Amino acid sequence: MQQIQAEIAALNSQIQVLRQERAALNINNAISGGNDSLIATVEAYRRQARENPQLSAELKGIDDAIAALEVQLHHKQTELACCQIESKQLTPQQQLDEAKRVAQVHAQRINQLAGELATEIRFLKACADQLSPMYWQVYYKPFITGFKTISVPYVRSDGEVWSIVNRIV
Repeated sequence: MQQIQAEIAALNSQIQVLRQERAALNINNAISGGNDSLIATVEAYRRQARENPQLSAELKGIDDAIAALEVQLHHKQTELACCQIESKQLTPQQQLDEAKRVAQVHAQRINQLAGELATEIRFLKACADQLSPMYWQVYYKPFITGFKTISVPYVRSDGEVWSIVNRIV
């Protein structure tokens, strides 16, 4: 639902930008009726006549783009209204099931990242084990310490209750 709201805001913003561009084209094309000389007025009308087909095409393009965006906006607003109605019509059990599905996706991602992190830590430990003897000779101290207490979070479930535990790497 938040994604739809963001898309609606983006469509509204784009429509506003196009309307401002259209207004700017109309203002820039207006012929001033001030105290210009007769020759300047004639030249302004001639210039407008030469540029008018291009301006008309640009304005038509902007109008078409605005119309297309407004159609998309209407569809998104309808989609949002339907989502809001559907979310209100879900039973508590359905809402719970949907929330559990979302939580499961996040738990799976956490466990995947935990596995990747554990692998990287093991690779780092292998490098440290290889480097440590030389490091001791040069600096008289270990290169990296603390590998015995390194843990990564892991999500597990007994079916009803989920737990986040730390697995020692």
